[in-house]
Amino acid sequence: MTSAMPSRRFWSPSRIGFVILMTFLTALFVTLGTWQVQRLAEKDALIATVEDRFDQPPAPFPALGEWAALDPEAIDYRPVVISGVFDHEQTVLVFTNLVDRAGQYGGVGYWVLAPLMTPDGGVAWINRGFVPETQAADFINGGADAPTGSTTIEAIARRPQQVNAFTPAPDVDARREWVLDPTRLAAFLPDSEIAVAPVILDAVAGPVGALPQGGETQITFPNRHLEYAGTWYLFAAITPIMVGFWLWRQRRPANLAQPDRAN
Repeated sequence: MTSAMPSRRFWSPSRIGFVILMTFLTALFVTLGTWQVQRLAEKDALIATVEDRFDQPPAPFPALGEWAALDPEAIDYRPVVISGVFDHEQTVLVFTNLVDRAGQYGGVGYWVLAPLMTPDGGVAWINRGFVPETQAADFINGGADAPTGSTTIEAIARRPQQVNAFTPAPDVDARREWVLDPTRLAAFLPDSEIAVAPVILDAVAGPVGALPQGGETQITFPNRHLEYAGTWYLFAAITPIMVGFWLWRQRRPANLAQPDRAN
């Protein structure tokens, strides 16, 4: 009977609670690792979809009558062709920090957004490209070489950027914005009733060194889900090993401290 007493004393409520906690954490780590594996599959599918769309030949942009039913997600990253007349007097500069640039210019600056008046009476916002902050003032009305008259634009359709609680309000007076969102950009138009396309159209690259600098649509995505999954699974493997070692160290002094009752 005395041999069972150390075991009962060893499994104190605090030790049992600790083991239960570590078991819960191990299960949590496994769950998080599995979730990251699922996210990896989703990200791989997204990348494959975007690359497939991006490589398609340009298609005519839907007519105004189709805009109400147009799903921005369904057309995101699709090359399109659209015709119309720019209203450069309504140009809006959208703040950005271009890090992974494709062209000559990058850093802090602005996207030059100009409304293209379509033949059927709508407006499509064209992202003509990037300009450095130091030269932004030269493009507030389109710039010296802005296209005039009927123009055909080849572009990449992009869904609106998300707005959150920290997004500043648009500065209508200064014609400055912070996100590429057609709904918010509509506030800069003199006609509040005009139909606006539900996507932004990124102009393709122009001549090297020309401003605005088109062709800056980003088609690369951070994809570290495999790394994250490995980290969580590693935690799940290490945790029970550490608990087992801790229990072994806790039990050793208890056993060694027992008096030798044989004498």
